[in-house]
Amino acid sequence: MAIGVFGLSVGLALGGLVLLGVLGYVLQRSVDSEAFRTADAVALLAAEDALPDPLPVAGGQVRVQVVDSQGRVRAASIDADRLVPMVRPERLEPHRRQRLSVPGERAGLAGPVRVVTVPAGTATDPLTVLVAKSMTDVRHSTQVVGSILLISFPLLVAVLAAVAWRVVGATLRPVEALRRGAEEITGRAGPDRLPVPASHDEVHRLALTLNGMLDRLDSARRRQRAFLADAAHELRSPVTNIRTELEVARRLGDRTDWAAVAENLLADTERLGRLVNDLLLLARLDESGTGQDGDGGTTGVAGSVGGGARSSGVGPVELGELLTTVAARYPSPPVHVSPPDEPLWIVGHPDELRRVLTNLVDNAVRHARTRVVLAAVPDGAYHLVTVTDDGPGIPAPDRDRVFDRFTRLDDARARDAGGAGLGLSIVRELVRRAGGTISLTDAEPGLRVLLRVPPLPTDDRGN
Repeated sequence: MAIGVFGLSVGLALGGLVLLGVLGYVLQRSVDSEAFRTADAVALLAAEDALPDPLPVAGGQVRVQVVDSQGRVRAASIDADRLVPMVRPERLEPHRRQRLSVPGERAGLAGPVRVVTVPAGTATDPLTVLVAKSMTDVRHSTQVVGSILLISFPLLVAVLAAVAWRVVGATLRPVEALRRGAEEITGRAGPDRLPVPASHDEVHRLALTLNGMLDRLDSARRRQRAFLADAAHELRSPVTNIRTELEVARRLGDRTDWAAVAENLLADTERLGRLVNDLLLLARLDESGTGQDGDGGTTGVAGSVGGGARSSGVGPVELGELLTTVAARYPSPPVHVSPPDEPLWIVGHPDELRRVLTNLVDNAVRHARTRVVLAAVPDGAYHLVTVTDDGPGIPAPDRDRVFDRFTRLDDARARDAGGAGLGLSIVRELVRRAGGTISLTDAEPGLRVLLRVPPLPTDDRGN
């Protein structure tokens, strides 16, 4: 605030100086105009050779002389000198109107004197009319205004500083409340929300925005804690199994069936490896806008849809070929493919799209009774991929919950059958980043997965 008051003081000081300068200039021009009117009137009399003696003037602060080309006074007002001209002859320029300043003693006036000259007379007898007017009143007026400004300036600055202090203090009070709230949140001494001022201004909107950000951060922190707790629990299980197998084998000694132990350890190791890979993939997917390498990582697919330049590893994918490739990993029956009537092109990372379909088909095969059907058809602004099984299905209240991380329904909690509950979470994240949607519906009997992905733009199909 001190800088603001200082800048205001400088501005007011400069404004006062400009005001004094303009006032002096205007008053001086007024004096010149009045003197020129008097000189023009006398010049008309001189042109008609009708100069009275003495010359008539109005007011006691005006002196008038008419001089010839030799500098001799031909006529003068009653108070003017009749011998010595008010302006030295060498300063006079014949046939020109002039504005001059001369000492007051040459005109018999107090203070500085303003003199104007007007050509008069005839070609054979050129004359010059001199009119002098005192600048005492102008100087006095300027001094009075300067004194008023000099006295009022500090008072005005003090008043403005006090007003600015109150206004700035009132304006920054909500900001200070926000700062204290943030300090309490940092010190964990208060709730994770900032105080919202009652005034509906920019600070009010800032507080709402910051509270929204804090809510999102708190939600992300809770999800992260839950994720870490679940991950630690899931990682502990295979590690515990491996350790138990080894401790039992060491105690049995020669009676240990090392082939069976190796088989169990290999199964637990593979499960642990899959879990770690899934956790790493989900952690990378959580990094907003961060791409990954081509070994199963994520690339910003959604940002590539409709764009001319594609990220590394992202390109056009034909759905019919993709479905056939994924189905080839499973026996037929139970997995069948209903190919589309025409090629259906989408844009994305082939490994990611294959991962999506593989996870969906794995779940369908795990729960199907007799068959799983893969199909792809156009669906308005999207291409629709369906994965249908004739298993027991999923109750409607649980169809959103199964996409949460580490979520397994009661009939899928077996270690060998149910996995860690990350497959559908990975599917949802990859589909979301690809700009698509995924949902579950009844197949009567069984479950149908509806996967909608944006088609490849027409311009890209010709490239």
